[in-house]
Parts: sequence; structure tokens; C-alpha cells
Amino acid sequence: MLENKGPVLLIVVGSDISMIEALTTYGRPLYNRPTELVVDPLSPAELATMLDLGARDALEAYLVMGGFPRLASRWQSRDDLWKFLNRELEDPESSLIVMGERMLAAEFPADLKAQSVIKAIGSGERTFSGILQHSDVGQTALSDILDAMETKKRVIDKTLPYSAKPHPKLSRYYVSDSYLRFWLRFIEGNITTVQRGRGDVVLAGIKKSWLSYQGRAIEPIIRRGIENLLPDRRFREALFVGGYWNRDSSIEVDLVGGREANTTAKVDFIGTIKWHDKSAFDRDDLAKLNSNRSEIPGVNGDTRLVGVSRTGFNVAGLDLELGADDVLEAYRPRR
Repeated sequence: MLENKGPVLLIVVGSDISMIEALTTYGRPLYNRPTELVVDPLSPAELATMLDLGARDALEAYLVMGGFPRLASRWQSRDDLWKFLNRELEDPESSLIVMGERMLAAEFPADLKAQSVIKAIGSGERTFSGILQHSDVGQTALSDILDAMETKKRVIDKTLPYSAKPHPKLSRYYVSDSYLRFWLRFIEGNITTVQRGRGDVVLAGIKKSWLSYQGRAIEPIIRRGIENLLPDRRFREALFVGGYWNRDSSIEVDLVGGREANTTAKVDFIGTIKWHDKSAFDRDDLAKLNSNRSEIPGVNGDTRLVGVSRTGFNVAGLDLELGADDVLEAYRPRR
């Protein structure tokens, strides 16, 4: 134990990463003075522990509130997702409603072009051309804004098809944070509706789109979870996980595992994610996965087939089956 020889003044300043970096770079007031500590959001496993939820419910809740303790603290003991949303949408001042507005105001103060871009991505546009079409930004400006959002603001992720062949022109973009992704998709355009006391209308819209939304939104969470497990002999020699798609998106594979960060000479596994409420991973899903094998550069006879399903499996032929419990376990500290 260190001996206390005098008074200690501890000043804690909290903000987003880009703001702290701006304060601590050369020539700034706090250059070379503070100790930086990045406080990560709650993981899906930590959220499950905090709310005492099973794997399926915890992952579903994570798609709405991300890892924000403030939102998690609003969850009540007998809540399910729909009870939680119903209650929050009744209050225009609830954290679920106002946090998204504050996040955009903090990250993009008075930058209407950047806000237009993030809203286009949040509405479901994933390609450069799609974002360009649905945002009020020119092509050159859009490139600069996307780069700043990815590398400086860190609010979006840019992904490329992962295989043995580089595809630099097939970039896709998505909002990094689960809560902000949900807020942009379902809340941002409906705040006026909530303010006039019709949160029930917004809730009905969420329920109508939820199955398709969660099927897409869960993909980066599962990829990150599997990557947490690597290296793991079940996935051969893979160290990284991505996805694969071709130019017209006629071929899309949810999971592709390999040994290098950006491209991989050998693909160790490919996989499909089926995140339905009722139907299990079946022979049609397996057949489609098998049919895509030859379309992915780097796949060979040793490449393993992986299935991820929220509701189980009723087909044989996969090398590895993962369920919601496995996904959640992937976020727990490794012993």
C-alpha cells in the first residue's frame, strides 16, 4: 500500500473519444497531462447479468439499448422488450428518446451534412451510392464525411467483402453503436409522434419491422462475439471474421473467417446467421450456404460450415452449430 503523504486532487473529465483526443493533442491545453482511460459500454453479457436476462432476451435488449447503463437502469424486473419500449415511448423525455438527439448534437454540432449522412445510414442505406442518393451531400464531400465518421468520430464502421480477393469498391457502412442504430431507424423520425402522445403508433411500427431489423442488426454483434473466441480450433486457424457479398448482392454470406485482417489467403470457415423467432436453421439454409462455397475466393475443401441460430437447428451437415447462449458466452471474459 502506498503511503499517503499529502492531499491529492483528482480531476475526471468525460466526453467522447474525439473530444478527448482534441484536448490532448500537441498544442492543446491538456497535451501530455492527463491519463486517458477509455470506458467501454456494457457488453451483451454484462447487460444480461445486470438485467438478469437469458441469452435471447439479453441480445434482443442489446439491439435496443446497446451498452448504455443509463438505459439499462430503466429496465424493470418484469419487463420484456415490448413492455420496456411501451413505457419509454409514453414519455417524450425518456432516455430512450433524448439520448440519440444529444449524441448527434455532441458529435455533429451544426453540421447538417454529417447529420444527413448518419441518418441515411441509420435508415438502412449501406452502400456509398445509396447514402449519396438519400443524403443532401455531394460525392466528394460524402467521401470526406464518411472517412471522418469512421476514423475520427468512430460512429460508423466500414466493411468490405472478406475473402482471398480484395474488393475495394464494394464498401458497406453501418452505425457502430446498437442504441444509436435503433434510434436512427425507429425513433429519430418519430419524435413528434411521441411528443403528441402517440408512442403506441411508433411501437406498432417497431413491431412490424422488428423481425427483419433484428436479423440484420445482430450480424455485427455475432461477428464480434465469434472474433472474441479466436483462436479456437473449432474455427480452424481463423483469427478474423467478416462477411462476403458480390457486386449485385446476389451472393451474401454472413460469416467468413480467415487469418489476416483485411484479406485472407485461406478461408477457414463460412457461416449463416438465422435469427428468427420461430423457424429453426433448416436444410434450405444449409443448401444455400453450400451453394455459395464456390463463389467465395479462398474457400477450399477444408473450409468449415458454421450455423448460428436463435431458435435451434433441424438439419445435419454443419461442422459447428451456435445458439444464443454461445453468442452471449463469447462476450464473457475468457478464463
